[in-house]
Amino acid sequence: MGNVFQADQPRPVLTVSPSWLSPGASVTLNCEVEHPSAGWSFYWYKAVPDLSEKSSSYELLPDGSGTAQDSYIIHGQTHTAGYVCRAGRGDPEYHTDHSRPKFVWSADVHSAASLTVSPDRVQHFTSDSVSLTCEGNSAKTRMRWFSDNGQLNSSNWSRMTGSTCNINTSESDTAVYWCESESGDFSNAVNISVHDSDPILVSPVHPVTEETSVSLSCSSREKILSNVMFYHNDKIIQNDTRGELNISAVSKSDEGFYKCQYSGRESAQSWMSVKGEQDQNILFFMIYCRWLIQIYL
Repeated sequence: MGNVFQADQPRPVLTVSPSWLSPGASVTLNCEVEHPSAGWSFYWYKAVPDLSEKSSSYELLPDGSGTAQDSYIIHGQTHTAGYVCRAGRGDPEYHTDHSRPKFVWSADVHSAASLTVSPDRVQHFTSDSVSLTCEGNSAKTRMRWFSDNGQLNSSNWSRMTGSTCNINTSESDTAVYWCESESGDFSNAVNISVHDSDPILVSPVHPVTEETSVSLSCSSREKILSNVMFYHNDKIIQNDTRGELNISAVSKSDEGFYKCQYSGRESAQSWMSVKGEQDQNILFFMIYCRWLIQIYL
């Protein structure tokens, strides 16, 4: 005799690791239910944007139907994506509700869709005017963001001007942002953090490519500051009259958390991501292969 769920179906909890990825990385999904020893089968889905409903539909992943294991590995993940799981048991089989969607984010820009930020920095002051623009092949896009409190949000069309979302920042706007298109593409994701006090670190919102140059600075609401101390992973790396931290040829060792200090006041820290030229070439090759497949199939 089958096990019958109560009217309030349990909701499994999905976790993803890593949540920020490098192109081509493997991603592990884990689906946790209340009673893991009760013989559950697991179902694995990717989230597909449905802009007409301002929601997402769920599409089964390959071999993602009724697996015995509560984990699922995705190989070669290259871009931002959303995932969902659910579980079933009994004969006939009854199912839990779908989990809440969880996302893996890629900061790297790929050709199908991209998100740009103006001004181009991670940290912003409250009441700053910030524009986030979705670029790509689709005429219709929406902005999504995952806030610090774990809330998943979608853009209100009143905030959008064409493909641009304009924000007068408040601290509640601190979030991970990305774009979704009606053709199902996800853009790169960006971190935006909003602060009410001086100073802020001015650092690039997108990954920096190895061997290129980058400049970081420290800013108050009124001006760019001088006589600043800069920290990399909590270690002082520059303490002089210069107001900028200039790295002429970025290497992978420069990746990490940065912050600045002025007159005893520290900024929040932000992660600066460094991508290798080889990683970029692999990504371009994969995009080229996808293009060839679309032409010849």
